[in-house]
Amino acid sequence: MGSSVISLRVSPAQAARLQRKARQLRRSPSETGAILLDEALRTDEFAFIDFRDSPFGRQACIQGSRLAVWQVVSLARSYGGDAARTARHLEWPLMKVQAALNYASAFPDEIESAIRDSQSYDFQKLSRMLPQAEVFVAPRKTK
Repeated sequence: MGSSVISLRVSPAQAARLQRKARQLRRSPSETGAILLDEALRTDEFAFIDFRDSPFGRQACIQGSRLAVWQVVSLARSYGGDAARTARHLEWPLMKVQAALNYASAFPDEIESAIRDSQSYDFQKLSRMLPQAEVFVAPRKTK
């Protein structure tokens, strides 16, 4: 897949903000601009999608929640792909779960990679990235 060069004029303030973001992402301003443009276009194309920095890198997330798209997809799979049951579990409107599934359908490699990555982390690895992490053991429900 090739790329195209597009020239943009930005204000000095925008250039400074782009430089700052590039340093945060440890990328060049050009790479960072391309990433942010792609994310803005995806946000425009897909309802309820935002992009956020996380200890795992930039991730597509569901607006108004702390969940990444891959987490919603993983949960939906545990319900056999049933979006309505997933929505009830999350206590969300169905359209938010469907938005995550729509995004995942359009960018399957990104989501599958994030799910695989999440499965490779044990608590010790996670606690190095998230020092505030704690283990909670939920009591089993008895019938």
